[in-house]
Amino acid sequence: METWKQQGIPLHVVLRGVEKSFDSYEARPRKRSVKTLLYCQEEVEAQYAEWVEARVGSATGAAEPESDKTPFSFAAISEHLQRTRNALTELAKSRNDDLAEALTRAAALLMEIEKDFASGATLDTRKLEDSLTGLERMLNDSMLSVAGSSTLDEFKQGVKDQLKPYRAQMDAAAYKQTYDNLLLKRLREQFAMPRLSLFFV
Repeated sequence: METWKQQGIPLHVVLRGVEKSFDSYEARPRKRSVKTLLYCQEEVEAQYAEWVEARVGSATGAAEPESDKTPFSFAAISEHLQRTRNALTELAKSRNDDLAEALTRAAALLMEIEKDFASGATLDTRKLEDSLTGLERMLNDSMLSVAGSSTLDEFKQGVKDQLKPYRAQMDAAAYKQTYDNLLLKRLREQFAMPRLSLFFV
């Protein structure tokens, strides 16, 4: 963690890289266990490179809609927004609780975001990502409120067990953020919740 901090890599980028590394490891289990965060080095650096590239693309405001200079093209983002809105709408139809209400509200807000994005003259990915992050935060709170206590206790213990090998290498803030991210990841899998962030375009 300290090495990445010295390199100037933001904490949220590091945590995203660590989370993706965990996903990759779980999808293809190795015979040897992962004992240090160095396993995540390559993925963290890849996430950082994408983050820097996206910031450059949004800061110029002059990128062509289909420019190869940024991973966030107009066409790809438009498709992502429509796909996730449809997923939220379908998920809302399958539920009859407070989460269904939150899903319906998020889908409506996402439609407004789509309209604003379609009418925009420039590709302001930073502003768009802020809006999507806000919607995800609302949905996260709703999932936490409707999840049963037994399910939450099970997930919390699972995350603690998963992070146990890395606990000594992480400061309190990084551990808490990683813990929260992995807990929400399990909840999203439980509820089949799509990711809205542009990192999932």
